[in-house]
Amino acid sequence: MNKKRKVRTAVIGCGVISELHLRCFAHNEQAEVVAVCDLIPERAEKAARERAPGARWTTKAEDIFADQAIDAVSICTDHASHAALACAALDAGKHVLCEKCLAVNASDLRKMLAAAKAHPELVAAGVFQHRFEPLPRILRSLIAEGAFGRLLTATGSLHTYRSDDYFKNDAWRGTKKGEGGSILINQSIHYFDLLLWIAGGADKARAFYANLGHQGVIETEDTISVALRMRDGAVGSFVATNAGIDQWENVLSFQGTKGRVEIRNDKLASLKMGDPADERRVSARIEKALAAAEKQFAKGRDYYGTGHQAQIDDYVKAILTKGRPYVTFADAAESASMVFAAYASAARG
Repeated sequence: MNKKRKVRTAVIGCGVISELHLRCFAHNEQAEVVAVCDLIPERAEKAARERAPGARWTTKAEDIFADQAIDAVSICTDHASHAALACAALDAGKHVLCEKCLAVNASDLRKMLAAAKAHPELVAAGVFQHRFEPLPRILRSLIAEGAFGRLLTATGSLHTYRSDDYFKNDAWRGTKKGEGGSILINQSIHYFDLLLWIAGGADKARAFYANLGHQGVIETEDTISVALRMRDGAVGSFVATNAGIDQWENVLSFQGTKGRVEIRNDKLASLKMGDPADERRVSARIEKALAAAEKQFAKGRDYYGTGHQAQIDDYVKAILTKGRPYVTFADAAESASMVFAAYASAARG
């Protein structure tokens, strides 16, 4: 890798998540944030002043795309603007890192995938930072290797709370047009993605959803139950709500013919194997993976996890080496597609 060259980056959208992106880019010695953009001038100016000293700011994404000195963009805007911004950036010759969820509907998702395919020389990556954390990675490997035997079930849940004001303060939230949904596509998307990714993916989804705690405030679901058929034949399920009493409680559980494992709040909660010798071996593999994990920087809110730095480092490395990012648009699109399948099922009943 050329250690002298820096990836000149612009961050588009200066809301809450952009602060973490800016901090992670600052920690990467081979990246430099040269511009920030937000529709609200005060927010763009503040981001440049506090998080990216020396960077210029603008309210127009077109300024970013037209600037030949900018190599790459990080899209941290509302869901509905992702597709248009990502496609425009790729067409302008910029590498793209896009926050979740890639799109608000299947049509926009197809446009993003087509734009990425049309520009194979550019890096197009989707943010699923938890895939970079050691525990999900080792469990995915163990399941793929058959350490737990044949996978039988993969289940997940997220219980959290979002106030009415949370939705009222941003007009796009809780709307079909602006957010695409609510609890599944936003708060729980990372754990829904981990469930699918660790288990090897799913090919069918059936769902029920309801608005039980935010009636008159949002037009989308605050509670959902999704039944899944995994690619290898196992059955799965995912339940989530943002109208409960828990601030943040997530669980992922995988049961196989030889053993089972559970993650609770991003930590190993239980491991049980039918054979004690297998349990010792699997436990040792997990402990070794956790111990060997590189130190992560720039942790944001607790539920963001610690993977943003690793993902942004991976993005920068892919650009400099002309390589493949760990989470491409196509990779991230698999979970988005299952979200849309679940919504379509619930809507049709």
